[in-house]
Amino acid sequence: MFVLALTGCGGSSSNPMSPTPPVGGGGGGGGAANVTITINGMAGAQSFSPSPGSVKVGQTVAWRNGDSVAHTATADGGAFNTGTIAPGATSSPVTMSAAGSFAYHCSIHPSMVGILTVTQ
Repeated sequence: MFVLALTGCGGSSSNPMSPTPPVGGGGGGGGAANVTITINGMAGAQSFSPSPGSVKVGQTVAWRNGDSVAHTATADGGAFNTGTIAPGATSSPVTMSAAGSFAYHCSIHPSMVGILTVTQ
């Protein structure tokens, strides 16, 4: 079990995630993800829902932009970056390859923060 605190910076020192397909598109979606996190808008620690999000190693996560402006989901340590996600669009699924608790943010609006927990 992990104990999580929502803070603006931090994260894992490892590179636990490898995107499938390659990261950077973010606008078009793709195959269905195991978990979809909704981007609510510029609301600090409540910007992403659920937060913390939770998946298991080997599962995929995608971010759906429920706001009226573009956003990203970018790991604080650089492990993943969805690229710009247009309003109403969903990012390509990202496969989680290692367990841990990972802080992320919107690179366009850095005050938007979230946590993703990956368990075995």
